[in-house]
Amino acid sequence: MLRVRDLTVARGGLAVLEGLTFAVAPGEALVLSGPNGVGKTTLLRTLAGLQPPLAGEIEATGQAAYASHADGVKGQLTVAENLRFWAGIYGTRLTDDVLAAFALADLADRPARTLSAGQLRRTGLARLALTGRPLWLLDEPTVSLDAESVALFAGQVRRHLATGGAAVIASHIDIGLDALRLDLRAYVATETATGRDEAFL
Repeated sequence: MLRVRDLTVARGGLAVLEGLTFAVAPGEALVLSGPNGVGKTTLLRTLAGLQPPLAGEIEATGQAAYASHADGVKGQLTVAENLRFWAGIYGTRLTDDVLAAFALADLADRPARTLSAGQLRRTGLARLALTGRPLWLLDEPTVSLDAESVALFAGQVRRHLATGGAAVIASHIDIGLDALRLDLRAYVATETATGRDEAFL
């Protein structure tokens, strides 16, 4: 699904991570960890094709869906109207199953501007189920979610993996997935970076 070889990624023209080599197969998830500023978002944006790498290779099977910190929700539209808009972009269809999967059925006719932060986040994440894309690239997807909503989202990721999808997730919390883990501190772009062999488990 995704293979990365000797990748170097940059922020503001300066290398922040280097020497990244990993693979994510269909049915697998990879969780990226590390402190704020280490380069998680930069790596995800590079994997998504939103910025070029400084060096190395990225090979992906199929298109990726990238979910950033922004929810991408228009406040003047209802929840259902927002999701129908995105379904139209991806050539799919909003179903009751998608609304139920993200606990949005009772909110479908609510204007998005009236939603709580957690409800907005669930609405934004529901777009993933409408993309039809096999690789999900997720940047702190559980921000603003309570424990119940985190468990709900983790269930959707498991369903995606069970159908042959894959995911790369930057997260500060354990969302309960059986996943590969990559500590990006071992790949910080300095001459003294060590421990690369032990970072990918």
